[in-house]
Amino acid sequence: MSKDRLIFVTNDDSYASKGFAAAIEVARRFGRVIAIAPEYPQSGMSQAITIYNPLYLRTVRDEEDVKVYALSGTPVDCVKFAFDHLLADLKIDLTISGVNHGSNAAVNVLYSGTMGAAIESSFYHIPSVGLSVLDHSADADFDVAVEYGTRIVEAVLENDLPRPLCLNVNFPILPKEEIRGIRICRQTRGYWHEDFYQREDPHGRRYYWLTGAFDNHEPEAEDTDEWALAHGYVSVVPVQVDMTCYEQLSPLKKVL
Repeated sequence: MSKDRLIFVTNDDSYASKGFAAAIEVARRFGRVIAIAPEYPQSGMSQAITIYNPLYLRTVRDEEDVKVYALSGTPVDCVKFAFDHLLADLKIDLTISGVNHGSNAAVNVLYSGTMGAAIESSFYHIPSVGLSVLDHSADADFDVAVEYGTRIVEAVLENDLPRPLCLNVNFPILPKEEIRGIRICRQTRGYWHEDFYQREDPHGRRYYWLTGAFDNHEPEAEDTDEWALAHGYVSVVPVQVDMTCYEQLSPLKKVL
């Protein structure tokens, strides 16, 4: 561990999640840690920020090399509060967001609060790594995430990679001995088909639960994150913010 390094950690499953503890475990191997996570779970918040309510910060843990805070906001609020206020005068060497309970592969990257925070951090030209396991359960096994997350973080810290740098890393649900390695991938093309289960509460009022299934549009493509995960690999997708559809520029110029 280098005492000169400062690693920032956040997530979207709240400061109390098992995955957040795993991310802090990874971060402590490389330097001092300051972590800010939402007070309550904030899955699916993407790049959401709090505008109409005040934010409250409380200290959860205060040790020499690890400080943990809970913030009453979104994952992106945690990043903004850290970099623009609490840590504004400090040099942050890397951000780890996660470890998320549930996949952030394919189009999930657009909905994810975990990846929203990682992407936000990259706006500050801080190398950022989002870590996610495919297991949604609160008691998920994070051994693979810690081992391979450590390898990936070390590679980012020890090499001068182009910035902005944001990596979307996902881990399959497999024991360590069955992981086949790391695959650098692209995001799978596909979308969620949602459905809403209708129920009725004791007062006769209708309510709805969101559910759905992911439709992989290219299941045979071997260069995607979904293929890598289905075949026992850790998937790593470099993420960019530019959402311009360059293929449409020329056709639109012709008609508009």
